[in-house]
Amino acid sequence: MLENCRNARERWGGVSELIDRWLKERQELLVHYCELSALTDYSQTDMLREKFIRLCEVLVDYVSTGHFEIYEQLIREAREFNDGGEELAAKVYPRIQETTEVALNFNDNVDGRILTEQDVSFLFEEVSKLGEVLESRFELEDFLIEHLHNAHAGKMASA
Repeated sequence: MLENCRNARERWGGVSELIDRWLKERQELLVHYCELSALTDYSQTDMLREKFIRLCEVLVDYVSTGHFEIYEQLIREAREFNDGGEELAAKVYPRIQETTEVALNFNDNVDGRILTEQDVSFLFEEVSKLGEVLESRFELEDFLIEHLHNAHAGKMASA
């Protein structure tokens, strides 16, 4: 996943400040995810709770930026160029929405709770599922950026 993040930044870095910032958020999300998923000692629940909370903060920020900034920009560009991009987004967006629900449910499982070892064990099972969902989400987002923003960036430069 981390390698895919680097590849995305290399392909789209500098194209848009908004996308650049968002890809940095993605990288931060992956760092927190990898740091947490590598842990094996579930007994230090206070420390783990803080790590889960931080992961959730970054996760919710990332998901929100995607929905309320990035996707809106991509759809706006698709509308302006009227080249089939809106239809493409309409097909991909529901699949991204499914990953959003998983991310928000994960956040709800952590939100404001005192965690027991049993809770932590459950959350680590959920972290694994979250990782799979995030990987799928990143692929879908990269697809949208590649087929909507990058296609239009070339048209804007030649205009």
